[in-house]
Amino acid sequence: MRVALLAALLAGGASVFAFAPFGLFPLAFASLAVLAWLLGRAGCWRQGFALGFAWGFGAFIGGVSWLYVALERYGGMPIPLAALAIALFCAYLALYPALAGGVFVALRRRLGLAHGLVQAVLFGALWLLAEWLRGVVFTGFPWLAIGYSQTPPSPLGGWLAVVGVYGVGGLVAFLAALVASAASAVRAWPAVLAAVVVLAAGAGLQGRPWTQPVGEPLEVALVQTNFAQSLKWDPDHFADVLQVNLDLVREQFGRPAPPAITVLPETTLPTLLERLPAGYLEVLAQLAREAGGDLVLGVFRRDEAGRIYNAAMSLGRAPEQHYAKQHLVPFGEYSPPLFGWFYRLVDIPMADQTRGAPDQPPMLIDGQRVAINICYEDLFGAELIRALPQATLMLNLSNLAWYGDSLAQPQHLQIARVRALETGRPMLRATNTGMTALVQPDGRVAGVLPEFERGVLRVQVQGFNGMTPYARWGDGLALIVALLVIAALPLSRRRV
Repeated sequence: MRVALLAALLAGGASVFAFAPFGLFPLAFASLAVLAWLLGRAGCWRQGFALGFAWGFGAFIGGVSWLYVALERYGGMPIPLAALAIALFCAYLALYPALAGGVFVALRRRLGLAHGLVQAVLFGALWLLAEWLRGVVFTGFPWLAIGYSQTPPSPLGGWLAVVGVYGVGGLVAFLAALVASAASAVRAWPAVLAAVVVLAAGAGLQGRPWTQPVGEPLEVALVQTNFAQSLKWDPDHFADVLQVNLDLVREQFGRPAPPAITVLPETTLPTLLERLPAGYLEVLAQLAREAGGDLVLGVFRRDEAGRIYNAAMSLGRAPEQHYAKQHLVPFGEYSPPLFGWFYRLVDIPMADQTRGAPDQPPMLIDGQRVAINICYEDLFGAELIRALPQATLMLNLSNLAWYGDSLAQPQHLQIARVRALETGRPMLRATNTGMTALVQPDGRVAGVLPEFERGVLRVQVQGFNGMTPYARWGDGLALIVALLVIAALPLSRRRV
């Protein structure tokens, strides 16, 4: 069993290379195939649970350990405590693949599922449900859901517009289990045929235009300010931060052909609006109005009741508009119940925030309806589609400087690619340190700035309307299929 656990741990760690920036998407199938093969030889649910846990711990300790940077380097947590916190967090995340593994072994044995195709269907359905649970329990943390690895050129990328990232994750697990069963089956052709059908359908769906262009293309300037996190909140550098933001805005709107929209990243002004120097916002608004354009920027806003929001606002030709972040980051933007002690160990600015309303309308700018999402929010596809069908563009404001030069930036850009495919809308990204980009509705990155460099990405973006199947049904379609599959398993008992 020790050898099996080590194999599961290494297979989980290898899955990280299926995601950006490496993009070796076939490794997702190979990694889960190893786990499925080990589970097929497990003698009881406890062994299945342990194998799934080992796989998950390897995947998360390799894939999201960049969270350590935020806790130790910028949060001031002592090194041993930061390392322990990350290990415990990864162990928590590993409980979900562990749950899938334990239930898979239990059902396989109880129902006597001997046929590889039926076992593969069960494994895919359980994997889908486990990843969905990870994305919703305790507000969710769906980072590194296996479906994110299947952006084009993966043939499964076409399924994202239909069943979303969790549905694609279930298909990856299904195909991986087919590979595991075919390796030891006397007759492998049913598995081969099923795999060919799923992959061919996904490849065919990639060319399907679910949404249509609407309105005229807009010229957009996406600003990457590139402030080191250690300097952004330093009072001695506050005036410099404000001046750089002002200079970048003035440069864009002062051009002979100014953009229709200039976008500054999340929390680009590192203080509450009320604490800004008098007239600062009015200068920004005047620059935009005189150029006939609009400015969207990330700010901290306090309402009449004293509640603080991580927000975005627009200034310029259109009436002033606001958006408040709805899905906050636990421990970084608010304290979950019973975890007040955590904030006594770290120093995170503006860590006591309030969640915005779930039904905020898109911003109306130059004839397009722009749905704002801030940083971590674009992990939650089922929440972003609330803005549809009204929204014609998606805009993400982010600040990943918290995580240093790590896998976080390219992984986050890949998440944006999935959201564009799911919604059939362009996803614009304005970030502090990377990766500032335009993602087209087909998941293609049409332009991106180098990480950790100050610059401006000038792009022409076209709005889209219409609805993909995922935009209509959300995760519901994939979840219903998974539950029906599990409910129907007793009917297949020893028939095939």
